[in-house]
Amino acid sequence: MGALSITAANVSRNSGTMRTQNASTAITAGQALYVNSSGLWALCDSDAAGTADCDGIALHAAETGQPLTVLNSGTLDLGATLAVGVPYFVHTTAGAIGLEGDISSGDFTTYLGTALAADNFALQIHNAGTAKA
Repeated sequence: MGALSITAANVSRNSGTMRTQNASTAITAGQALYVNSSGLWALCDSDAAGTADCDGIALHAAETGQPLTVLNSGTLDLGATLAVGVPYFVHTTAGAIGLEGDISSGDFTTYLGTALAADNFALQIHNAGTAKA
């Protein structure tokens, strides 16, 4: 299937908790992020245990070292056309969000949430910490 095609300008928070920290690299709105060992936002990637755990979704763009606000839980317009009732996960492409079918054997599964409507996403992160068999 591939990663969701997110229009960064359309990403917006509807409700929920947020956290602001600096970015470790250039980040765009709608990307899945975790806090790295330096305490900075970094791009999630399901290819490795250290980068698969997710702490939230970027609400705006930021360059390296700039402050970035991330939604940790709640609802948002993800800036993509979503399939209602379908669960979404951290993708194998850094920062991307995709379907469970995109995760291969050996990749780590991190559930991000479910689409409530074509433009409304319920962010309810579950970091499983296990690789897909």
